[in-house]
Amino acid sequence: MKRISCAILALVLIVGALCLMGCSQKSEPLSFGLGVYTNVSKATSAEADANGQGAVAMTAAAVTVDADGKIVACVLDTADYTVAYTAEGKAVANDSFLTKREKGDNYNMKLYGGSAKEWYEQADAFQTVVSGKTLDEVKALVAEGNKGTDEVVNAGCTIMISDFVFAIEQAYNNAAPSNATADSTLKLGVNVAQTCGDAEGDKNGQNKLDTTFVAAALDAEGKIVAASSDCVQVAFTFDATGASLFDLTKTVSSKKQLGDGYNMKLYGGSAKEWYEQAAIFDNACLGKTVSDVSALMGEDNYGTADLKNAGCTILVDGFVKAAAKLAN
Repeated sequence: MKRISCAILALVLIVGALCLMGCSQKSEPLSFGLGVYTNVSKATSAEADANGQGAVAMTAAAVTVDADGKIVACVLDTADYTVAYTAEGKAVANDSFLTKREKGDNYNMKLYGGSAKEWYEQADAFQTVVSGKTLDEVKALVAEGNKGTDEVVNAGCTIMISDFVFAIEQAYNNAAPSNATADSTLKLGVNVAQTCGDAEGDKNGQNKLDTTFVAAALDAEGKIVAASSDCVQVAFTFDATGASLFDLTKTVSSKKQLGDGYNMKLYGGSAKEWYEQAAIFDNACLGKTVSDVSALMGEDNYGTADLKNAGCTILVDGFVKAAAKLAN
């Protein structure tokens, strides 16, 4: 009887230890990062019977990384937009801007591409594959034609994954200690502001997109425990005849990637660079629900007095609008 009791006690202790280990792993703080990879694929001149076009795809990834350098969770989205301008040098405004994930089933990969899965389903499949892998292991998933290895394809992701990997690499390298854990839910929000300017005489026109990304990790109560933001600014310029003036050979970097090279201090007279001000906004989001973030913006689209006093003196409406989509 004593042996049976001892055996039961030992079993209880083992199970308890395993539970504690599991709980400890789930509550272990993780590093959190956002990365954005930008690819400008088109900048054509307008013709008499066809508008000129500029096309840009911005792939964003948010990741959590454990102490062993393994990705715990990942979320992906792509903001893929085309803008236009006429042979008369007029910029054409877009009706709306939706990311591939926001389009959902309406992205129509099944209907028009003969795919077994829609884009968001394939992105979800790839997110699952990268979970538990190091960055080197993720990079090794890219096969011929920028598609995935058999592991990726068999998981249900048959699209090209190179841009996913580029974005994940940036997010991984940007990852910093945070309060996110394995229980956190990762979210991405994207907002686009379009500025259209017509060409007049010697003045060139532009169709400009400012695309703001906000990534966050949410706890079980829906509160933000980690946040990171970035913005990509692309201006497709053209002359009064609609001839494209955009240089396709140049690399387009996000504002955070530009770092001190964004030159808000040098040319804008700012006390802090853009990335420093964005970090202040990110920090102000911590502990808030998604709906609470809107209270960080005043009526003038700048931050509240507390945010300004902390050093974030730039417009924050893009951040707030992108953060609002974290609720989706």
